[in-house]
Amino acid sequence: MAQLKLSGVKKDFGGVEVIKGVELDIEDGEFVVFVGPSGCGKSTLLRLIAGLEEISGGTLEIDGKVSNDVPSRDRGIAMVFQSYALYPHLTVAENMGFSLSLRKTPKAEIDKSVLQAATILKLEHLLDRKPSQLSGGQRQRVAIGRAIVREPSIFLFDEPLSNLDAALRMETRTEIAKLHRDLAATMIYVTHDQVEAMTLADKIVVLKGGVVQQVGAPMELYRNPCNAFVAGFIGSPRMNLLKVDVTSVEDGKVRLAQPGFEHLVVPSGRVSGPGKALLGVRPQALTLNPGPHQVSGTVTLVERMGPETVISIRQADGSPLLAVLPGDVELALDANVSFSFADTDVRLFPASDLEN
Repeated sequence: MAQLKLSGVKKDFGGVEVIKGVELDIEDGEFVVFVGPSGCGKSTLLRLIAGLEEISGGTLEIDGKVSNDVPSRDRGIAMVFQSYALYPHLTVAENMGFSLSLRKTPKAEIDKSVLQAATILKLEHLLDRKPSQLSGGQRQRVAIGRAIVREPSIFLFDEPLSNLDAALRMETRTEIAKLHRDLAATMIYVTHDQVEAMTLADKIVVLKGGVVQQVGAPMELYRNPCNAFVAGFIGSPRMNLLKVDVTSVEDGKVRLAQPGFEHLVVPSGRVSGPGKALLGVRPQALTLNPGPHQVSGTVTLVERMGPETVISIRQADGSPLLAVLPGDVELALDANVSFSFADTDVRLFPASDLEN
């Protein structure tokens, strides 16, 4: 396995900088997920690690060795792409062992490696089939198997589940998590789906505009987002961000001006003085039970999911709000409703977070 260290890594295309000085340490055996919206630079960063793109600035170290100029084939890395990229005229076994064939590896060794990978991925009964005879999930497992037989020190996954339907995504996600446990391998996984990030990662790297916003364990990012972008991106449904006015900051505590929030006292964090701010509260933290702090509005949508109900409301100022309530809740459209929440469920961010 391997450790990675990125120090001030940059990438520009024609003078446009898309990766802007990334600093990141990835430990041996970690499962790290790059997550962010489309265009944030996560796939480009993965390709820089793989050696498929040239680094414009900074250094990439693999096991303590600067590897900026090391060819991709010599980095000990295997990559699984969004498209399966299987040869249609070759069998599953031939596809999986293709890279070993190119190295002139003896056939007995290839067969042994392919069978070992196929056993891990439960593909033994499919080795003689062609890709056209496989389902999407099976094809993706073949692509993963092709990476396994190379015995890389680092596995890279570039949105490998995006072509699968919901049921297959869950099944294959489970298989990738099990693969990580079985191989104890260093894995880096790119996705725009924060559910995949939360369920797979030891460590999540949140990117926006080529800049790392926050790095941490999934629940650390969920409970303590460093800014409004991370708060809104991590968690499903996304965190509610309410515009509020700070009246005072004393002894590290903030007081707000909005009716119903006057007695709400929260840690100041990055809010240093009076002015505009964003109050973050998770939809799951809102309740219909009476409480000291309340938000109100008109019901615009009720989504009954079975174990929970998602309520969309429109507040008096026209801004939307989401609440997730346990069980099947009966609320009529256009009804006026109030939700309460506790001080401990609140996060506060500078209003400038939405401008950056």
